[in-house]
Amino acid sequence: MRKSRDVKQALCAKGFKEDNGRDHNYYFFHYQGKKSQINTKISHNEKDLDDYLCTAMAKQVKLTKKQFGALVDCALTGQAYEQILVTAGHVRIEPSSPQPEKRR
Repeated sequence: MRKSRDVKQALCAKGFKEDNGRDHNYYFFHYQGKKSQINTKISHNEKDLDDYLCTAMAKQVKLTKKQFGALVDCALTGQAYEQILVTAGHVRIEPSSPQPEKRR
């Protein structure tokens, strides 16, 4: 069991941004300043998250249950999480846009 408050804080600290829906709070992962397709949700009235919900959330954010636990417990940093996503191909590193040539 995990407190939903702890999970929310950990997600927001690791690059997720909250989007309040009607019946749930949605959390979308932002990478390089852009919203990605990686997301999860928590019910507004949810106080505790059981193992089933934590496992489902882990899958949604592309982690194992053990990795998800480490993410919430802050043993897995935001940077390490990003690296997991990049390595697995869930997010891509976007090349910097070239600077336009200056006219003389």
